[in-house]
Amino acid sequence: MSRAFVFPGQGAQSIGMGKALADAYPTAKAVFDEVDEALGEKLSALIWEGEQEELTLTQNAQPALMATSLATMRALEAEGVSIDAASYVAGHSLGEYSALAAAGALTVADTARLLRTRGKAMQEAVPVGVGAMAALLGLDFDTAAEVASEAAHEQICQAANDNDPAQVVVSGHKEAVERAVEIAKGKGARRAVLLPVSAPFHCALMQPAAEVMAEALVHVEMNAPAVPLVANVRAAEVADPAMIRSLLVEQVTGSVRWRESVAYMAEHGVTEIWEIGAGKALSGMVKRIDRSVATRAIGSPDDVKAAVEALNG
Repeated sequence: MSRAFVFPGQGAQSIGMGKALADAYPTAKAVFDEVDEALGEKLSALIWEGEQEELTLTQNAQPALMATSLATMRALEAEGVSIDAASYVAGHSLGEYSALAAAGALTVADTARLLRTRGKAMQEAVPVGVGAMAALLGLDFDTAAEVASEAAHEQICQAANDNDPAQVVVSGHKEAVERAVEIAKGKGARRAVLLPVSAPFHCALMQPAAEVMAEALVHVEMNAPAVPLVANVRAAEVADPAMIRSLLVEQVTGSVRWRESVAYMAEHGVTEIWEIGAGKALSGMVKRIDRSVATRAIGSPDDVKAAVEALNG
C-alpha cells in the first residue's frame, strides 16, 4: 500500500488545536516552542486559549496551522512513523509549506517566518472590501472557469481553487465575484456562496504578495524534500529546490489544483492519504475526487495511536 501525507490549508484552524498532542508528546510541544521563538511571540497561547477571530487572521492562521501539522508529524515520528512512510507529500495552499517542512526541505523556524510574511503580504495586497472569494458547488472546473471569465468584465475573476469535482472557488474583485455567483446559479450550480475570507487569494490581485514571497524565499535555505512534493500549481511531483522556490511564488497568484493533485497521486499508486494536522476538509475532498483512495485524518493523540496501529497491524 502506497500512501501520501497531506497538510491542510486556511479554514481548518480552531482554538485548542494541537494542545492534546503538545501535552502528550514533548517533541510536539517543542514545535510550538520553536514557532513561538521564531516569531518572537506566544502564538501557542493564541492557538490554545485565544479568540477564534484573532486566530483566523491570515497572518496568524498560516503559521498556526503549520505548527499544528508539524506537531502532529512529530507525534507520529515519536511512535515510529517517519516521513518515509509516505510516497508523496502535498498541501493545500499554505499546507504546501507544512508539507515541505515535514519533508525536511525547510526548517520549522524558517517556515513559521515565511508563513507570517506570506499571511501579512496576502492580507495587505488588496484593501479590505475590494476583493472576495466564492465557492461554486456543483460545477466542474471548466464550467467554473467559464463563469469566472464571463463575470470578469475587465476586472479580475479567476478559478482559484479546484478542490474536488463539484467544488471550485473563484477569486477576484468583489463585484466580479458577486457577478460570478449569479452567473453560476444560471449555469446550474447547486449552490454559489461568498466565503468569509479577508482577501481574494490565488488570483492576479495577489501579485504584490507574490513579489514579497519571491524576495523572502531567496533568503532561506531549501533542501530537496525527503519525499517528492506534489505541487499545487503543477499537480505533479517536484523535488528540485530551485523549482520548488519558483512554484511557491507562482502559487500565490496561481490556482490550487487540488483535484488534479489527488488524481496524480492516485495514478501513481497512492491508495491511502493521511491528513496531518487540523480538521478533516482534505479527507472529504479526497473522497469526492476518488472513492478508491482511503483517508485518515490525524490531529489528536488518539488519531496518532490508531494510525500507528493500522500501519503496524
